[in-house]
Amino acid sequence: MAFSNLQIREINLAASEFMKLRRPQEEIRDQVDLDYRIEGQSVYIFEIRPRWDKPEEKIESPIAKTTFVKAKNHWKIFWMRGNLKWYHYKPFPYVKKIAHFFEVVNKDELHCFWG
Repeated sequence: MAFSNLQIREINLAASEFMKLRRPQEEIRDQVDLDYRIEGQSVYIFEIRPRWDKPEEKIESPIAKTTFVKAKNHWKIFWMRGNLKWYHYKPFPYVKKIAHFFEVVNKDELHCFWG
């Protein structure tokens, strides 16, 4: 089930505020950048960099993911380990509002998202 227009607006607003805080300076965005994507019931935050052996190609590296659980009316928070699998973020396994997801990722108490 897709998000409603209201939910998409809420996601985009929260993501926009997050990007203002975390996105690299404009001068270096061709070398490293940050973006987000809505897919199904999930929102992904990812880093964009040139591929090391083919700099003309860009690659995306996942940073964080949240999935909306309609039955419980909350967002589950995930981080990606080195084995490329998503794991629940233990300090805050879920939040009620999408803006809180972006706050949790920005704060990153356990250094799971930003190292």
